[in-house]
Amino acid sequence: MKTDMTTTYLGLALSHPVVASAGPLTGRLDTLLELEAAGAAAVVLPSLFEEQIEHEALNVDLGLEYGAGYQPEAASGYFPELDDYKTGPDEYLNLLERASNALSIPVIGSLNGVSSGGWTSYARQIQDAGAAALELNIYLVASDITLPGTAVEDQYLHLVSEVKNIVTIPLSVKIGPYFSSPGHMAHRLVDAGADGLVLFNRFYQPDIDLEDLTVSPNLILSTSIESRLALRWIGILRSTMKASLAATTGIHTGDDAVKMILAGADVTMMTSALLKHGPYHIAEVVAEMTQWFTERQYNSVKQARGSVSYTTAADPTGYERANYMKTLKSYSPNAISRFWLTDPADETGIVNRTSS
Repeated sequence: MKTDMTTTYLGLALSHPVVASAGPLTGRLDTLLELEAAGAAAVVLPSLFEEQIEHEALNVDLGLEYGAGYQPEAASGYFPELDDYKTGPDEYLNLLERASNALSIPVIGSLNGVSSGGWTSYARQIQDAGAAALELNIYLVASDITLPGTAVEDQYLHLVSEVKNIVTIPLSVKIGPYFSSPGHMAHRLVDAGADGLVLFNRFYQPDIDLEDLTVSPNLILSTSIESRLALRWIGILRSTMKASLAATTGIHTGDDAVKMILAGADVTMMTSALLKHGPYHIAEVVAEMTQWFTERQYNSVKQARGSVSYTTAADPTGYERANYMKTLKSYSPNAISRFWLTDPADETGIVNRTSS
């Protein structure tokens, strides 16, 4: 019997656990319709940025007051200028309304910001435009070294509480992993009002242009190996967390998605894989997942969810520090020899990397 692939995320009934996350493909109605046709269970629109709301003139540079004072990277070109963004608040709400009316799958809105202020009122407008849920993307680079960790965490919590008080639709919070105690912070975010968590935000790291000596943006698509960080924390959190859990970053294949479900995710989200392979890659991933679960006689995704989490895994130390030495020792000399060898012609005996 074929596995029942349905799942629930933020109280929304979905046909399967693969969601198209915020990205270029979810920023236009034609590609949103294509994603639905390809089988996406839900879509998350690109974020409406705090900067876009507070500076509706799209040519205002992010390096002004907020950017230069709070995130020096912005003034150095780390973020794109506002005129690089294709939509302002009005255009965003218009896209959301048209998408919500045109698509039969849930359309999730997204807000991206870090500070308290009037911009959060757009959460209500996103709700009124027809969003089935709201994803709050808190992208905070704590570059102020005088700011203690507790103050950073309080800023997150205050923002979640502020937005939750504005909307009645489900609220998910997309966060990064850089907390001293990610598990504890996850529970505090839920206590502050989050109905779900998206783990983890992929913070884009700056690069230095060696020609003009500027800090420049350099977007590189994710790879499957990057999914392991979310895998660990979803596995640890699942048994103690009633809120929805979404896995993001590094989800490229059916195997990647299956692992996240086994760890405890309610849904998996992908952007990089869709940019690389196109919208219809979703159908391939869902087919791979369905085949895997069906061949192993799982009745449903619900049955599989969390079956290899921290509390249910045969050896939960795999999620802990105890796995550290085991992992290091697992890399055998034979494996090393495949990548390194001594060049016989080199009398120094220096080890050189092989061309393969």
